[in-house]
Amino acid sequence: MTTSPDSRPTAPPATAAPTALRQRLAELRGPGRPPRPLDARALAALAANPGCRRRVLLDGAGVDKGALATALGSPAAFGQSQFAIVRGHSFEARAKADGGTELVRLLHERLRDGTPAPEPGSVDVPDLTAGGPEGRTARTALALREATAAGRWALLDHPLLALPVSGTPAFLEPDAVVVHPDGSWTVVEIKSFPVIDGAADPGKVGAAARQAAVYVLALEELAARTAGGDTARVRHEILLVCPKDFANVPVAELVDVRKPRATTRRQLARLARVEDIAAALPAGTTFDLRPAEDGGTATRPAEELAAAVEAVDAAYAPECLAACELAFHCRARARSEGAVAALGRGLRGELGGLTTVESVLAAALDGTAGGAAAGGHAVPGAPADAAADPAADPTVVALRRAAALRSEALALAPVPVPVAAPAPALAGTEAACR
Repeated sequence: MTTSPDSRPTAPPATAAPTALRQRLAELRGPGRPPRPLDARALAALAANPGCRRRVLLDGAGVDKGALATALGSPAAFGQSQFAIVRGHSFEARAKADGGTELVRLLHERLRDGTPAPEPGSVDVPDLTAGGPEGRTARTALALREATAAGRWALLDHPLLALPVSGTPAFLEPDAVVVHPDGSWTVVEIKSFPVIDGAADPGKVGAAARQAAVYVLALEELAARTAGGDTARVRHEILLVCPKDFANVPVAELVDVRKPRATTRRQLARLARVEDIAAALPAGTTFDLRPAEDGGTATRPAEELAAAVEAVDAAYAPECLAACELAFHCRARARSEGAVAALGRGLRGELGGLTTVESVLAAALDGTAGGAAAGGHAVPGAPADAAADPAADPTVVALRRAAALRSEALALAPVPVPVAAPAPALAGTEAACR
């Protein structure tokens, strides 16, 4: 029996699409510009605002948003101080100074599972050195498999994990991962904010939990690929290590991250894919700053950069000011357009289809004394059925009711009586008083 060669077209290599995407993202960054890596803090902020396609594209392409904001004339005014960074590195080094035994001891104390405490020298610390991010992630996966099979305590110091985000891998580096003798894994997050009298700043603890939840997701992704799909080995409680009071003595507590993990997973799944956003851009769009010979000064006109940035839709909210380098540029644009989103997500949600301050004021004044004086009845930005029947939109009804109550309150308020300015003192009077 003879067989003829398959005449069907040969499928393109599996690496063709990723290669084309990498080339497109490199064009967006500019020639010779290395991608800026994503960290867990940026991913947590990205997941908190999944509707911002601008940040998805810029983060996915590895664009330096800080340098871009400076070139646009709206530099970011936030970030950690050098003192905080040095203090954090110093505290982390002290917490790991004994080869990880202290961290494992703190974790064992918080578990309270009745198992014997780890003895000095009983904690394995595998070498995770490798070349490049791909090599380091592969070395981390191998070390986790070996430590799990050994059935001993092990501490992976600064492992590198990969998490797919919008079609591109994000490389994440937690402070440490502890492998238990039973084969389970715990993320260790070391922070420099203090625990005073047994309590820490709830806002900072929440931010640390959201950041650690990203690491948990990355570990679950790794477990699904290398541990036979057993994601249950990743514990849902992370060990948060902080200095006690104002000393450098480490104290730890277990923090449940199931809720932020579920929220982050859901939000990351809602993100648009980077290649889809890049494909919708006008031809020739790039965020290249065209740096001068010093490598830092941007020579590209700010108008061109602004046009490239505005080609991608943004979803600005006041919370962006603490998490995104482009927040000040987006806020200025939102204010110039009169967008309601600049006033907060809560208010934006309450106003429904009214997306601009102008449309809100028009809806509130239409049918009142102020609206009748203006002679306007159309509500720009409001739903079409509200223009024909205002009672069909409860938001418009509530705004008009609030405007009517305000008018009544102002009508009942007493009219302020102007106070005459005191007469200037005579020159002779001042001399006589002396």
